[in-house]
Amino acid sequence: MVGAVMILPVRFPSIVPRSLLAAVVLALAGCAQQAVVGSGGALAQGAPDAADAPRDLNHPGGARADAEAQLPTQDLTETILYEFLLAEIAGQRGNIGLSAQAYADLARRTRDPRIARRATEIAIYARMINAAIEAAHVWYETDNRSLRPLQTLTGLLVNANRLDEALPLMSKLLAANGSNPADSFMQLNRTLATVSDKKAALNLVQSLVRDYDQLPQAHYAAAQAAENAGEHELALKETRRAQDLRPEWEAAVLFEAQLLQKSANDQAAARLARYLEKYPNSRDVRLNYARTLVAAKRYAEAHGEFQKLLANFPAETEVLFAVGLLSMQLNDYALAETNLRRLLDMDYRDKNNVRLYLGQIAEEQKKFPDALRWYREVERGEQFIAAQVRYAQVLAKEGKLAEARAHLQQVEASSSQQRVQLTLAEAQLLRDANQPKMAFELVQQALDRLPNHPELLYDYAMLAERIDRIDILESSLKKLINLQPDHAHAYNALGYTLADRNERLDEARGLIERALKLSPGDAFIIDSMGWVLYRMGNLKESVNYLRRAFAERPDPEIAAHLGEVLWVIGERGEAEKVWRDAVTKSPQNDTLLKTIKRLNP
Repeated sequence: MVGAVMILPVRFPSIVPRSLLAAVVLALAGCAQQAVVGSGGALAQGAPDAADAPRDLNHPGGARADAEAQLPTQDLTETILYEFLLAEIAGQRGNIGLSAQAYADLARRTRDPRIARRATEIAIYARMINAAIEAAHVWYETDNRSLRPLQTLTGLLVNANRLDEALPLMSKLLAANGSNPADSFMQLNRTLATVSDKKAALNLVQSLVRDYDQLPQAHYAAAQAAENAGEHELALKETRRAQDLRPEWEAAVLFEAQLLQKSANDQAAARLARYLEKYPNSRDVRLNYARTLVAAKRYAEAHGEFQKLLANFPAETEVLFAVGLLSMQLNDYALAETNLRRLLDMDYRDKNNVRLYLGQIAEEQKKFPDALRWYREVERGEQFIAAQVRYAQVLAKEGKLAEARAHLQQVEASSSQQRVQLTLAEAQLLRDANQPKMAFELVQQALDRLPNHPELLYDYAMLAERIDRIDILESSLKKLINLQPDHAHAYNALGYTLADRNERLDEARGLIERALKLSPGDAFIIDSMGWVLYRMGNLKESVNYLRRAFAERPDPEIAAHLGEVLWVIGERGEAEKVWRDAVTKSPQNDTLLKTIKRLNP
């Protein structure tokens, strides 16, 4: 038997036989060579089996011939011929749904694994999942030569959230000859990523783990599934069980530290430090330890870890890049620049990213000519637009606003989204130059071309507030909320504006509460809640929210709000300290300065 019919990923497969009868023979004799499943993970993907091996026509006793010898012989009846032609011609003419259905019917009628496989693939291509599952069942039941049908059926059932049906098949895959349970468990949560019911996914993983209690990867998979399901304590328990079974395993200790960091940086740092006492040469753990120390503001210790990393891994590009970025966070520009510059002379994958950071380092030190040079050297790619925006910002800092705007206007955008980014950057230059009306008109022109663009609508609303057009702010934000009901900052902006103007306070609080549900950790939304409570006279709750916001992000405008409430409740010494520290860091912030002048002239 010769020939194969292949499913292509973009358009319906085309076969060019000498006759229609030859096409039928090819279809019945061959089998498709590529599955278009896309479920991901070892439990849903298999290695090529014998039927996928290249044919050797001079050696008919090879693997392909042996595999094909086990396949059923099909009588070419009129019904089979008709349904095959219907399926193929429908597909060639673009009617993929009809083709998938015809192939599914043919698979049921013939019980031929080759036809069932092709029916499965075309149904997947047509996004007819139920038909794909039905055909995959036939394929699995009629072909026990490889794991491919079982993997395909399992992946389809998982994607359809039919986990009860998938569970026994997953168990078979884990126990199958030639499978690697450790690798399969490491891929398991990726396979389950599309499952909407995370609790059900956790239950499935726990069921699979029972038969592999001594396998650390099984408990690691359970830990990941537990965290995805919101079972934080169970996730910690399972990842620690994985470490009991394999104490040196970096992935498990890093996951534990990640879980601990959600409640306390110091706990995460302590766990990583204990690991490094036993395994001091672990690069990834030491890198994460340094990052955790920075997050915990333990800067002197972080510097010590940088030096150990550089001493132990002087030629590793990932170490140099990480130390460079962490040094930037600590404003240690000399160390950051030294390590990032070294990357430009090495085989590093993303030198444009390095140039962008070097430009930022120069910009932070007000070395504007150097910053412009670095930004100019960023080539087209992922960082190109960001570099052009920063280039314009540097020109504006040098007092060359017209030149900065001209630069942004002449940058060639490869998409409408890039053009929007450039327009918003130009509007920000005008806003910073205290020309909000010109910025408003610029964004308005862009909205004429893209009236439903979320970023333009949001910026338009914020600029409307600057020129006292609250009617436009409200209508724009309500339109944005209608377009994107989960846009937390749209709710927050409207609620905060009403609260700041001391208007419709109940409505303002409702909007901010909605924003807080959508983004509970956002410092600016927490600040808005504190501010609306202050306007409503609830000073005790207000100061609690504002302290939380300021601890999360010591922004000057949050400092202005916190200081004002502290001043009003009589904590004037603390208010003055908050303001004083904020003025030191942001001496030009208008909201902060006006608040201080109004309350403590």
